[in-house]
Amino acid sequence: MKALVVGGTGPTGPYLVNGLLARGYEVAIFHRGTHEIPEIPPEVEHIHGDPHFLETIEESLAGRTFDLAVVTYGRVRFLAQALVGKVGRFVSVGGVASYRGYFEPGALVPEGFQCPVAETDPLVDSEAEHRFSYLIAQTEQTVLEYHPEAAHFRYPYVYGPRQLIPREWSIIRRILDKRPYIVLPDAGLTLTTHGYVANLAHAVLLAVDKPSASAGEIYNCGDENQLTMHQVVEVIANKMGASLPVESMPWDIAHPARPYTTGPSTHHRVLDLSKLKTQLGYRDVHSSIDSLGLTVDWLLENRPVPGGDVEGRLQDSFDYTAEDRLVSAWRGCLETMRAMPFDAVGERPHPYAHPKKPGEKDHRNR
Repeated sequence: MKALVVGGTGPTGPYLVNGLLARGYEVAIFHRGTHEIPEIPPEVEHIHGDPHFLETIEESLAGRTFDLAVVTYGRVRFLAQALVGKVGRFVSVGGVASYRGYFEPGALVPEGFQCPVAETDPLVDSEAEHRFSYLIAQTEQTVLEYHPEAAHFRYPYVYGPRQLIPREWSIIRRILDKRPYIVLPDAGLTLTTHGYVANLAHAVLLAVDKPSASAGEIYNCGDENQLTMHQVVEVIANKMGASLPVESMPWDIAHPARPYTTGPSTHHRVLDLSKLKTQLGYRDVHSSIDSLGLTVDWLLENRPVPGGDVEGRLQDSFDYTAEDRLVSAWRGCLETMRAMPFDAVGERPHPYAHPKKPGEKDHRNR
């Protein structure tokens, strides 16, 4: 059996490639060849070409056929078109931003997702609403039009080794730099679905193992249990044997937190995994806490260069002078507000009766 993996050297790629090898497939990866990684075994064929344009895809794959294609990179809609009649099974990966309200919470009433978000919830259906989200949604439909038996997976934020924008590094470096706090918006209590690389690859491989059950289906995927941003910081700090107190600010002024807070606001973005779990039997390979620990280990062993490419993609300036100035001003505002007189409501009495003795009236004299 022959399998084509489009991508293969990104975050989930090695898990997919090695998972297919373990299942007895002869594997080729189609990618641009701009970087190679040691996790790809030497027996894997490399097809170098550009998977973003129909003409370059057709040129690179001319005369080739495969029993299976797992498409995780490039322009999926063009790959779906080019591989018609050339693959026995098509499995693809896209994103969750196709959901209405992901980028524009105000497009929903009430504002923001009603969590968890199921595969049947509304998608963006016009470019006018949000062009990027609309293109993702249209790509999904294109896949199923060209390959009715395909399975498509909506990846959430991906974390773990080889992540191109590793939000965890922003937290790790602040610990290494011995910062006295970390700024989080709204106490860091937002919940957003994330997926560890090995867990996401496992989900996709379940569609390979269960072609009938997954035929023509679209799946949310991610870790079974999600951590708030506050919990993420705590888990990373505990892993490093450190403490990193949280400085809570409103989203509008929590500027230092933008690089490590996923999403354009603090609305919750939690995906419903029921379909993936019931149809394909998905369970995490690694728990959320263990996955974060593995991510910390990898980033400490593969530390981004300060001010280098990774930090540039994160758009984290690590400008601690500006952070301290912002926090100082915020604390001053809090002190001013705390000093303002306000007739606060006292402790609310318990609403239910709790008499102390038989026949005694309760605290509401009943």
